[in-house]
Amino acid sequence: MTHPTLAPVASSERISSLDVLRGAALLGIALVNIVFSGLPLAAGLNPNVAGGATGPNLLAFFLQYVLFEGKMRGTFSLLFGAGSYYLIQRGLAQGNAAHAIAIHYRRTLWLMLLGVLHTFLIWDGDILYPYSLLGLVLFPLHSARPRHLLIAAGVLVTIMTGAEIAKGFDLRKTHRLFLEAQQAEAAHKPLTEEQSKAKKAWETLRQDLQPTPEDLRNEVARYTGTYANLFEKRAAVMKEWHSRPFYFLDLDILTMMLIGIAFAQLGLLAASHPRALYWKLLAWGYGFGLPLGAVSFWLAWRQNFELLDSVFILTTFQSTRVATTLGHVALVLLLCQSGALAGLQCRLAAVGRMAFSNYIFHSLAYGFVFYGYGLNLYNRLERYQLYFVVLALWILSLALSPLWLARYRFGPLEWAWRSLTYWERQPLRLAPAAPSDE
Repeated sequence: MTHPTLAPVASSERISSLDVLRGAALLGIALVNIVFSGLPLAAGLNPNVAGGATGPNLLAFFLQYVLFEGKMRGTFSLLFGAGSYYLIQRGLAQGNAAHAIAIHYRRTLWLMLLGVLHTFLIWDGDILYPYSLLGLVLFPLHSARPRHLLIAAGVLVTIMTGAEIAKGFDLRKTHRLFLEAQQAEAAHKPLTEEQSKAKKAWETLRQDLQPTPEDLRNEVARYTGTYANLFEKRAAVMKEWHSRPFYFLDLDILTMMLIGIAFAQLGLLAASHPRALYWKLLAWGYGFGLPLGAVSFWLAWRQNFELLDSVFILTTFQSTRVATTLGHVALVLLLCQSGALAGLQCRLAAVGRMAFSNYIFHSLAYGFVFYGYGLNLYNRLERYQLYFVVLALWILSLALSPLWLARYRFGPLEWAWRSLTYWERQPLRLAPAAPSDE
């Protein structure tokens, strides 16, 4: 018996709400990545470091923390999990499960390679590599029941929250030992092994989260130098990250992938369930996530974002991240159901269909705007001014994506990825429309 050969999903088979969600997430994640790209790393958690901490800059930091930080990555992770499930289910429906599984793993391994190239050559905020690592373990999870997947996601959130609380206590202990080490050095006494480790750990942490002016100058020099200099320093950091057996975002991403698989099994992402269900999801997500996120921000602001004072406040991040992400997803699905803003939805869907190409385009833009081989604006814009760059990227993506898809079946990188995955050159150009006899 011969089995049908699997091919990339046709336009007529696509779930439009998924494309709209993916497009909205792609544009939303630029609001977070722009800060990572245009300001020193520590400014992502502490506005006092760089970019301004008053007026519109403080408002921009508040909106980013409450509405977008981790939430756009959460939406992408959810969609990645759902996408892997849909891919396998297509193979099962066509009676070609073995080939579908092979395609899944081949697709994931090519994504891993592309993620490594993206990380080392273009931008060190890459998310493709950790996605591919987790993609390798997703297939066995497709057969789990939605209820079990959601429970597992809740357990992971609890574990991550507990780990952050433990980290807070450990941080305070490290700081106490650091102060003891300083006192011992002032008294010309030898340090204990524990004090020496704590001194080194605290100085590294301070450099990362509360950098001195000299630390900031060194970081700025890294990004405003030549491409070769930037590549050398970025490669050293990426080599360390990629050599770890447990990637720093694994549980964060896996949580949302589990939810994505569960939602796909339940058919929630097709925007076909009663509107009341999506309203309930939105009310729960926003009702829990937004107030708690706002209060957490307010408490951190009152303590001037000091690391030791606000460390336990940040332990609410994972629960608020998941809840607010689900609120965002429900909002977009309600928009799809209503048919409102049809023109915008069409453009978002086009951005979503070309999410890979747009993601890399944005990365190239970050390098051109901020780094030394481009306009060299790293750490020269205030925080709120960064979002003018985002607005320009949004306009370009929303304008160019539909124009490209009017002529071609896939985005350029989507086409390359599919051709590599199916190990066959995929047709790119759309067939010209047949002339009308009328």
